[in-house]
Amino acid sequence: MNGEQPEQAAWANISHGWQQLYGSFEKTGLSIEWHDFKTSRPLDWAESFRPRSVEFCLNLDGRGAIARGNATHDYGPSSSGYYAIGDEPLRATRQANDHHRFVTLEYSRKHLQDQLADSESELAPPMRALIFPKKEESIVSAPQPMSAEQRAIVASLAAPPVPKAARILWYQSKALELMSHFLFEPKDPEFFCMRQKRVARDRVMRTKELLLRELSNPPTLEILGQEVGCSPFYLSRIFSREVGLTIPQFLRNARMERAAELLRSGRYNVTEAATEVGYSSLSHFSKAFCETIGCCPVLYPAAKHIVLDR
Repeated sequence: MNGEQPEQAAWANISHGWQQLYGSFEKTGLSIEWHDFKTSRPLDWAESFRPRSVEFCLNLDGRGAIARGNATHDYGPSSSGYYAIGDEPLRATRQANDHHRFVTLEYSRKHLQDQLADSESELAPPMRALIFPKKEESIVSAPQPMSAEQRAIVASLAAPPVPKAARILWYQSKALELMSHFLFEPKDPEFFCMRQKRVARDRVMRTKELLLRELSNPPTLEILGQEVGCSPFYLSRIFSREVGLTIPQFLRNARMERAAELLRSGRYNVTEAATEVGYSSLSHFSKAFCETIGCCPVLYPAAKHIVLDR
């Protein structure tokens, strides 16, 4: 993978949190970059934007904003969007103290024009105006929620599941796969009710991810609602409908399954396992463990072995 000095300079203060995964904007007109960092001060994100480029941002975590003129668009967790840099500069910031994780796909307009010359008429109108403009200008799209499929693709980019020799082809395919989500109009328009169901499923899946990530200190229902873009009441309702458990029930089960895994490893005693999954009261932990797993945590590893031996 080729490093590029302009990008390295833009991310100099967080160099450990920026990685070029594939390509070279200068040589091929395409660069895929992974960002994973925290910063104690707001970060000027616009310093990394290249003139005459089109960039797609897929934001897993952290909050930022991009502004053109008087219009500002906020990027929250699990959102995606695009922006083009023309003669008018854009302003962009990343919030201090957030854990930022996002991927950018940066293209030169020429690269996109060469790749899509035969498909211009089939592009979604906003994409056609962006890639084949009558006049090059700066454009910022309104970010949209990422689907579960998009999040899975983006999360996989940092650790490709292929041998090193195959990574160039793998990254090429993933770049094309992600671009296909932006470029074209859906073949069959999605009915409103079907879209509502899909969005609900994505919100529930995102909620599960957030809960499983922080079992010892899970986010509140209010924070979960903010993260997935709906009211706490509505989130509780769709979660119960999709999962068959309330959010507290799902969280308790996940904690107990994790605690059981720790106890089976032999590296944790009951108190340590309880603390690891967020329980300060050993009696509350033991009660929850017995109800969920079916035996007391003190006896669990031995009981597990007895069952297996039989």
